[in-house]
Order: sequence, then C-alpha cells, then structure tokens
Amino acid sequence: MSGLGYELVGVELIGAKGNRTLRVYIDTPAGIRLEDCEAVSHQVSGLLDVEDPIPGAYSLEVSSPGLDRPIFKAADYERFSGERIKLRLLELYEGRRRLTGVLVGLDGDHVVVRDPDGTEWRIPLELIERARLDLEP
Repeated sequence: MSGLGYELVGVELIGAKGNRTLRVYIDTPAGIRLEDCEAVSHQVSGLLDVEDPIPGAYSLEVSSPGLDRPIFKAADYERFSGERIKLRLLELYEGRRRLTGVLVGLDGDHVVVRDPDGTEWRIPLELIERARLDLEP
C-alpha cells in the first residue's frame, strides 16, 4: 500500500464460509476519500485474483479506519496512548473478557489500560482479540 501512498492499517477476514468479507483498512495523513478506496480496491483485487490466498468466495471491502479506528499493530498502542480504547479478549483475564478505559501505552508485550475506576490493567498482547478506539465519553 505504501507504494500507492497509503498506510495499511490492518486486514480482517470476517464472516462464515460462503459469506465472508475481507476488509482492508487504509489511511493517509489527509484522510481517505471514496476515490482512494476505489483505487486500492482495484489494485488489491487484481493481486488477490493472481495470488488466490483465500479459498472460497468472499467480498473485498476497502475502507478508512474511521473514528473508532481498529488497532492491529503493537506500535499503535503507543501512537494512540491517552485515547479511550475498547478491548475484547480471547479469554477471561482476571475475570474480564472486555475492558474499556484510557490507553496508557505499551509496556513490553503488554497493553496498559486505565479503567474508569483508576485501576491499571496490563493485558498481554496475545490475549487481545480485538481493539478499537472508543468514541463514548
């Protein structure tokens, strides 16, 4: 994507077999317009047709990350420190599977989040199923 001038924010394959969607998130400092999504979709679609890395049928979506931006990369936990975040974990961690609070940052291989009660949680990166910026106050 960087060759086209876009940051690849992340990729997710969602849905059940036969009704899957490959979602590609892109960004630029100036933001993303519909024309940007169309250009990247055209390029990615061509590459996927040639390489065929995903068996079966699926739909391709190219999108901006939006205001409730998903977080895919470890470096983004530092980049967005100070922002509100929502985490969904793969399994229970200290009695919780979901956590919302202020992102303190990354400490080694742990994401540090301060919940509304002021408790700091150190969540191992490998336990995070999904992370998003949280728009709710």
